[in-house]
Amino acid sequence: MLRVKMVKLMLILITGLGLPQLVIAQQQLTLKDALTFALQNNTKIRKAKLDIEGGRYKVEEVRAQALPQLTGTAGLTYNPIIGQQVVDFGGQLQTLKFGQKWNSNAGVQLSQQIFNQQVFTGLQAARSSEEYYNLTSQFTEEQIIELVANNYYQVLVNRQQLNVIDTNIKNVRVVEKIVSNQFKNGLARKIDVDRINVNITNLTTQREQVINAITQLENQLKFSMGMPVSNPINLPATELTEVTKLPLFTDSVDLANRTEIKLLDNQDKLLSLQRKAYVAEYYPTLSLSGNYTYSSQSNGFDFLSSNATAIGFGSSAVGLTLKVPIFNGFLTRSKIRQADVNIKKAQEDRKESTNSLNLAYENAKLQLRNNLNTINSQRKNAELAQEIYKSTQNNYNNGLASLTDLLDTENSLTQAQNSYTQALLNYKIAEIQLIKSNGNIKSLVK
Repeated sequence: MLRVKMVKLMLILITGLGLPQLVIAQQQLTLKDALTFALQNNTKIRKAKLDIEGGRYKVEEVRAQALPQLTGTAGLTYNPIIGQQVVDFGGQLQTLKFGQKWNSNAGVQLSQQIFNQQVFTGLQAARSSEEYYNLTSQFTEEQIIELVANNYYQVLVNRQQLNVIDTNIKNVRVVEKIVSNQFKNGLARKIDVDRINVNITNLTTQREQVINAITQLENQLKFSMGMPVSNPINLPATELTEVTKLPLFTDSVDLANRTEIKLLDNQDKLLSLQRKAYVAEYYPTLSLSGNYTYSSQSNGFDFLSSNATAIGFGSSAVGLTLKVPIFNGFLTRSKIRQADVNIKKAQEDRKESTNSLNLAYENAKLQLRNNLNTINSQRKNAELAQEIYKSTQNNYNNGLASLTDLLDTENSLTQAQNSYTQALLNYKIAEIQLIKSNGNIKSLVK
């Protein structure tokens, strides 16, 4: 009796330990879950965030040019042969040695930009570059959200098509049993049985193709999410719901919320600062410099008066350096004119991008209207095809319809159901485009 209780206890413990893994394995992946996972794990998004971090370091690099520059120096020199100088003393030439065999020195140098318009403009451009990386990261996230959502619905549609095929296989197998029994009783021909078997084989082949397509689409979805391809996923069928009405449309779209426009604004700012930096080459620059050096000399080994006979002394200097550009062969003028051309090209890019974004919005509205009409038509068509199939099947059972009629209506039902499912997919993709056109693509994650 005790042994039985121990076995039961062990079974309960094993079941309890295995339950969390079972729950995890069966956890369904909603669209929101997929998008959230992608925003955290997609490689492109991670790299875009690293660009933001690199942009901050770029700002620090440029800022360093405007900060004081401090440099320490030290040196030790041995002169085996000390150089001599010829000196004229009252018409008599004499040679004098200058220096000692061992010379050493150590010092510090300081420089500071007081006025340098190029450096200051570069600092402004660096800050704008940091903003550019932030916008690029946001744009990358929006692209990944769109990609993952499209892949997600592709998987749902193919799974729904698999359900349609499974239902049709089930229906045909019912007919196959009826025809087989009729053939055994001499009420049907062998060719009728063969036609049913061919139909089953075709449906089975289609099923295998759809299963392979689902696997490939799931792998593509996991790849776009940044998930290991070996991880199993389970998508709820309720995500692909029926559509009954259109969302609210506006006559025009506010492009100010679009990340593409914000990137163009930032690009204009950077091009303007680039031109300003070229113009700054005409400006003079003023810098402050200072240094202090301690030197020591001796006939014996010495480093900074380490020898008792060494002679040490210090020196220092403070100065201002003013540089005024005068003529550089029209180099600066050529740079400025190139910058003007780039600014004009950016203006043309803005016109094209604005027109393209408006076009995408209008196309999304048109596609939604058309797809909704298609959904309504295909839904009615699928319902009608279902009724025709049931009626034909009933007539066939009663000997009022031929096998050809039954198989034709079954094929028509399959096509109508697949067309309806495809119409739902087209609507969902157009809906994603509309949300993106409004600048609200991230609302899919909320």
